[in-house]
Amino acid sequence: MRNTSRALFVPLAVAAAALLPLSTAHAAAGYDRCPAGSYCMFSGLDGTGDVIKLTQNTPDLARLGMDNRAKSDWNRTSSTIHLWSDANYSGCTTVTSSGPTGKGNFFPSYRDFFSSVQFDGPGGPSCGTPPGEGR
Repeated sequence: MRNTSRALFVPLAVAAAALLPLSTAHAAAGYDRCPAGSYCMFSGLDGTGDVIKLTQNTPDLARLGMDNRAKSDWNRTSSTIHLWSDANYSGCTTVTSSGPTGKGNFFPSYRDFFSSVQFDGPGGPSCGTPPGEGR
């Protein structure tokens, strides 16, 4: 008499193993989507929503779908980032420093406000101090 239970067990075990994920690593979420060496802007607060990852000057954020849409950012470069209110580095500017202070939500008056990004530029006229910051 032949043992058929062992013959069925091996194919079932192989099929079950094929259904298990090969890795338990999770996809990056929130701010973690911003790779080292990039300046990232997010359409939502706290690094949520759409993201763009920049490594060079960007005169027109509309080309990347982020014109007047950013609500948070993270500067993971060694550059000082100048955020311009208008395309082609015009209008007024604010600065996002590199390092630990270069990550967070924009002040409410600066949400959905910026149209171009300049790395280490000369900057321009200040957009002013956001409410509550000048204390």
